[in-house]
Amino acid sequence: MSRIRVGILFGGRSAEHEVSILSARNILAALDRSRFDPVLVGIDKAGRWLLQSEAALLESARDPRLVRVDTQGAPVILEPRPIQAGAPCPDGCLKVDVIFPVLHGPLGEDGTVQGLLELADLPYVGAGVLGSALGMDKHLMKRVLRDADIPVTPFRAVTKGEFENDPASACRLAAEVGFPLFTKPANLGSSVGIRRVADERGLASALAHAFEFDLKALAEAAVVGREIECAVLGNEDPIASVPGEVVVRHADGFYSYEAKYVDDGADLRIPAALTPAETKLVQATAIRTFRALDCSGMGRVDFFLRQDGRLLVNEINTIPGFTRISMYPKLWEASGIGQTELVSRLIDLAVSRHDRRRQLKSSYDFKK
Repeated sequence: MSRIRVGILFGGRSAEHEVSILSARNILAALDRSRFDPVLVGIDKAGRWLLQSEAALLESARDPRLVRVDTQGAPVILEPRPIQAGAPCPDGCLKVDVIFPVLHGPLGEDGTVQGLLELADLPYVGAGVLGSALGMDKHLMKRVLRDADIPVTPFRAVTKGEFENDPASACRLAAEVGFPLFTKPANLGSSVGIRRVADERGLASALAHAFEFDLKALAEAAVVGREIECAVLGNEDPIASVPGEVVVRHADGFYSYEAKYVDDGADLRIPAALTPAETKLVQATAIRTFRALDCSGMGRVDFFLRQDGRLLVNEINTIPGFTRISMYPKLWEASGIGQTELVSRLIDLAVSRHDRRRQLKSSYDFKK
């Protein structure tokens, strides 16, 4: 049986560009070569889709400050499925069976690329257009979860226009969650653009910093509690991993970009030291969150577990990191699913979901 051609899509026009390259490197290394043939496509910061060298990616640095997409690669375009044997194809045509988008952040994790792949009739790993969009926009995500009676951290949303037109009013709105608080871009991850604000004196500059990355910012109440993460895998009947815990020891005082990827500023404790009841609650809430946001394939749900035992959802990541220190693959490894099996399952789930969707009618039979 011929091997499945998997297009691994990484890089992208996002502040998480470098983390995406690190994730793609690990996915490539974990790919089962008896079943899959990789086709590597890097998206540079100008938005160009370019073929990449397998050897160069595997040999690339592990430091996000040192990795790059090869801008000299051949440009590519997508070839919609099904691939017709012997059919003519323009120069640079990318013939693949399924896409594994490893794109973190806007223009990759937010439903934009997912919509493109839907139009191209290509299976792809991860959530669909709606689930991706909701998972990316932390403001709308929290509103949906709140309406589903899933506890979330207190929040307020402020747009860049509101801040520019009336900074004082925008700051008053953000301050309603109480101090200390965190400000962050509504549509970004990897802790890019986040600042901890102790009082109102630092609020305006923190919001201005968030608006460097997005047109909408979130103010969230700082929660005293443990940071718990749980991985979810599946489509209609998802399963949850053992939970893990992030213990931050970085000078920033929170799980910042530098703490995650540069300075090794946190300890990952897998499994988390939880009671059986707490473990069950985390896993059940992770699956409820996954379903409420119309996700599929994969997701990592991040929580705060307060000292009073209350569990709050912080966010979901619909394309979680796959770097060497990322929680998603580590949680599944601790749950008995190694990285090669995990990547294979994700690709199988993508093909299965695509096949189910293609069974839906796309035309209406008019009555005679």
